[in-house]
Amino acid sequence: MPITTAALALLTVAMILLRVLWDRVPPLLRFVLIRTSIALVLLQAFFAATRWGTTSNHWNAFISWLAVASYELLILLFSRLSPRWLTSVSAAILMIPLFAASILFPLTELFNPYPTKNVSINRHFFYEVRPWGSFGSANDSDGVDLLICYRPAFAPFLRKKIQPIPFNNRECHAMAATATISPDSKTVLARCPRWPSESPGTVDKLFRLP
Repeated sequence: MPITTAALALLTVAMILLRVLWDRVPPLLRFVLIRTSIALVLLQAFFAATRWGTTSNHWNAFISWLAVASYELLILLFSRLSPRWLTSVSAAILMIPLFAASILFPLTELFNPYPTKNVSINRHFFYEVRPWGSFGSANDSDGVDLLICYRPAFAPFLRKKIQPIPFNNRECHAMAATATISPDSKTVLARCPRWPSESPGTVDKLFRLP
């Protein structure tokens, strides 16, 4: 997260510089920047509200970064309106939430060196293995989420997040967890094997698809 915070600070400085030099930007480029910024903010808002996105976490993070840059540009351009003292204060207040954890966390995915694993369970559904805690460790406080996703046939590069199914190392060998879907595609069974030092068996969690 420190890298993400530093990158966001640099992006903010760049947007402030663009705001200062806005009068020197060619009119056509200004036209394109404003309308593209509005489109990117609306696209990100749609993704957040509907849980849709691309099947690549890095692309999702890249779109999030573009949306943040677009939001900053629009807010800073708003601060150029009169009365300046009011719009400048309002812009400063509207910029503060960008550094909240809920905004920063999705942006960190762009710097994640560990690619997530997508496992197909039928034509339309797959799950993403999302470790949390210390990557690849066996600490009791660590585990994984099996994020169940829907992938439409007409746009296989898109996905809709359906439900995360969590497992932690206190209950089973979380990194070995898998998921299967019922033949009628109505339920998903997530199964996590117990540790070799424990009695044989699995921890099962059944999820009904909406």
